[in-house]
Amino acid sequence: MNQITFELGDTPRVEFAMAVSERPQNRLENFGVAALSDTELLAMTLQGKGNCPEIALQLASRLIVAAGSIAGLLSWTPDDYRRMKGIGHLKASQLAATAELARRMMLRSQPIAPLLNRADLVAAHLAPTAAGLEVEKFWVLCLNRKNRLLKQVEITTGTATAALAHPREVYRAAIRASAAAIICAHNHPSGDPAPSAPDVQVTRQLREAAKTVDIELLDHVIVGRPDADPLARGHFSFREAGML
Repeated sequence: MNQITFELGDTPRVEFAMAVSERPQNRLENFGVAALSDTELLAMTLQGKGNCPEIALQLASRLIVAAGSIAGLLSWTPDDYRRMKGIGHLKASQLAATAELARRMMLRSQPIAPLLNRADLVAAHLAPTAAGLEVEKFWVLCLNRKNRLLKQVEITTGTATAALAHPREVYRAAIRASAAAIICAHNHPSGDPAPSAPDVQVTRQLREAAKTVDIELLDHVIVGRPDADPLARGHFSFREAGML
């Protein structure tokens, strides 16, 4: 058992008594990476030469509290990390890069084109892309005749409160992908997927334009978060709501 005393952040004096076997590195070697908590995994990323595991654990805990959850760190920039005492320029960049790497790994983990014939499947497909975004983005999902994804195209990036998509840009992307049908989707940074008046208006415009180009608009899905959704679903489907 090692007794370690050190200064950290705004805490005047912290004492830890941690057995070597309880340190993240040793727990990983003994039980596997899945046995580690969010704090322990983040601490291993933070730990470097000259830093003891106990300090890294304390800093990891502070980061998760500041972000609200481990998932909250997905939206953090290097500047956000640098505001935390104990994190320098290089480590802040490494942490932001690690989050982006995780996002891309989730996006590219599917070996075949995903089947997107239900709103919940669309929401699950877009969850890694939408996680942590602070502005609205609008996507068109171009599908083949079996409702499998041909191409995902980002049409617009909006402000923190709105993203507008013109039918011309949406169906141009669909035609270029030779899509048989499309699903439109956008995120709500607040997490509440309830449609706004502009969302309803855009959906009507897209529905009318679909008749002209003969490409079926299967759905318009708004991606949010279950914890911010009064219905706890985390997404809204215009098709399921009878509005399309």
